Amino acid sequence: MLLEKDKEKTTEYELAVQEALKVLGKKNLALILHGVSFPSPKGQNTGFGTYNGEGGKQIIDFASGIFNAIQLGPNGKTKTSDASPYTGTIFSQNPLFIDLKELTTDKWKNILSEATYKKIVDSNPQKDESRAAYQYACYAYETALSEAYKNFEKNASWSMKHKFSKFKKENSFWLDNDALYEALSIENKSDFWPQWEYELDRNLFKNADKKARDKRIKEITKKYTDVIEKYKLEQFIASSQSDETRKYAKEHNIKMIADRQVAFSDRDCWAYQSLFLEGWALGCPPDYFSQDGQAWGFPVVDPEKLFNKDGSLGPAGILLKKLYLKMFKENPGGVRIDHTVGLIDPWVYKKDALPKVEEGAGRLYSSPNHIFLSKFSIATMDDVNLEVKPDKEKWVKKLNDAQIEKYGLMLEKIVIAAANESGLDKNAIVAEDLGTLTYPVVKVMEKYELQGMKLVQFVVAEEEDHPYRCKNITPHSWAMVGTHDNEPIRKWADSVVNTKEVDPHVKNLMEDMFNHFENSEEIKHKLYTDGQALAFAKLVEIFASTAENIQIFFTDFFGINEVYNKPGTSGDENWSLRLPSDFKEIYAENLKNGNALNLPKALICAIQARGPEFAEAHKDSIERLSKLI
Repeated sequence: MLLEKDKEKTTEYELAVQEALKVLGKKNLALILHGVSFPSPKGQNTGFGTYNGEGGKQIIDFASGIFNAIQLGPNGKTKTSDASPYTGTIFSQNPLFIDLKELTTDKWKNILSEATYKKIVDSNPQKDESRAAYQYACYAYETALSEAYKNFEKNASWSMKHKFSKFKKENSFWLDNDALYEALSIENKSDFWPQWEYELDRNLFKNADKKARDKRIKEITKKYTDVIEKYKLEQFIASSQSDETRKYAKEHNIKMIADRQVAFSDRDCWAYQSLFLEGWALGCPPDYFSQDGQAWGFPVVDPEKLFNKDGSLGPAGILLKKLYLKMFKENPGGVRIDHTVGLIDPWVYKKDALPKVEEGAGRLYSSPNHIFLSKFSIATMDDVNLEVKPDKEKWVKKLNDAQIEKYGLMLEKIVIAAANESGLDKNAIVAEDLGTLTYPVVKVMEKYELQGMKLVQFVVAEEEDHPYRCKNITPHSWAMVGTHDNEPIRKWADSVVNTKEVDPHVKNLMEDMFNHFENSEEIKHKLYTDGQALAFAKLVEIFASTAENIQIFFTDFFGINEVYNKPGTSGDENWSLRLPSDFKEIYAENLKNGNALNLPKALICAIQARGPEFAEAHKDSIERLSKLI
């Protein structure tokens, strides 16, 4: 498993860790690893990571027996100018997740030549670095997949072509539009549809005359047949490989958890623009981190298009239901919803303004006094606290059961319903509820018993009852030290030790876990002065808590002290950090120097942190773990 010891010791390691996790009441232990961050085997670094192919299998093999899930990032197609997976397409997969190596094999009838593949690997400017070469990969994969498309018609078997035809037919409701966008981008010399020269093309699915639309689609389809078919083939290959990866993961008792971002890509905005609220965008209100708020620029689904007056799904509701059905069926491990607040109580602003109250911004369903948004408001004037601003958490002060149900309609009738129809339940939803938690969000989360997130790195340590503190973390939740947007826990710890900022953190950790330890004074001193000790304690905290589910970002597990993404910034450093091909050796080395997570040691501390009686009751488990340190 983790260190690839002989089978007997590996089994001993797995059994001891699994027993300890059960003792601590943990149902899920997930490794957070976005697709780009997967390693490439030596000699196969094309500039971008993928969970498909040999690198994906290596991680699954490595994780199997300890982790039971891998939390991926969004897998949508991204723009050449923006590597963020959180602005990718909602249906189309990113062709950069295609394992090019497999296309050079007989399995795909060698539709990609070894020579082209070797050239891509040899020319990769980051081939010896643990970083993706995003711009390079975009163009290199375009070259490779153009060759693969040309050879597919000539080389592919009848069976493979039949599967391709079936895939196109089954996915035509999204695939046709996404592929058409590719052709229109060439026709209009821009992949950003608002800049397209032809008005008909810009509004093809908004208010264009049906006869004119059908004529234009037929014309573009004929002119760009190869472009459209190539796009569809890329999606077929990506889907086929992803299916095989998830099958391999299932065989190794690993669940793959998908990630549904709150955003829509340019491609989606164009295809479904009639379903969005014109002139409005989704963002975040002003807070400690941003004085003017965060203007994300993402479109807002029109509430009047979500549901019909009789309560049935409207056109926007039907589209989103199809999306979640696809995600849950492809990912029986579940779906993480990025920014669950956006489905319950979203903050919206005018596209030509800042996301501030003074400039007309407000919560879509909680603005009874707003000149425009009031028509969508579920909360009434009697439900809000006029002594605070509408952008504050306590703006809405009370709601009745009927109102709470209305706030939760998107979750109940779209997300949960899709999970149920896919043979899953609400526990397959990982509800990212970090940041501003308004009263409607809290009540909806409670009503549907959704599993939110508790981020111990973001605890407000001075607040006795803060929900991210160890003793306050609830069982029905996902606990973690950080996500893809946090600096590694060791980096955070090094920045606060030996400063006044660490005082309340040490106080809480000692009270919640370590005061009863025989060497408590020694532990306390280390927490004040040693970043490694503080980082380890924060990792122990999530296991010592009563949370039934745990997620660990790959940098914290492997002891990599580099940042994956820094919110509010742009550049090649973001979204590019990868595990190196020798990640197993890196983990082994960082275990020795104390930077990687020593899981047996952390579990021993977590069991002991529950108190002397608990530790005594589970001393056999502690003894088994002690032999593995």
